[in-house]
Amino acid sequence: MLDYRGSPDRLFHALADPHRRAMVERLTHGPASVSELAAPLPMSLAAVVQHLKVLTDCGLVRSEKVGRVRTCHLEPAGLRMAEEWLRGQRTAWENRLDRLGALLAEEADPAEDSTHRDEE
Repeated sequence: MLDYRGSPDRLFHALADPHRRAMVERLTHGPASVSELAAPLPMSLAAVVQHLKVLTDCGLVRSEKVGRVRTCHLEPAGLRMAEEWLRGQRTAWENRLDRLGALLAEEADPAEDSTHRDEE
């Protein structure tokens, strides 16, 4: 079994499903009951509860039960690990592309550059 601790894998897995993304999108507008989240989705209430468990396990959603109503809230801090991972990937790729650009500039033939300038 994979160990997801310390990586954004659980979050990316949770967001890979369009129904879970729809639930997260709905929760960006404020808290909602499980029934409210289920209403627009083409699935049973039990399936919605399973999807919410995935979102809860990865830290994106928290819920509280008052009486018979379970209300779900978005946890923006749950996105922090993914943001940090994506930021690191972006920085790494920008650095790689900068090094590639510098290497290509070094290897460019200066005689070829002057020939092209004469033609312009």
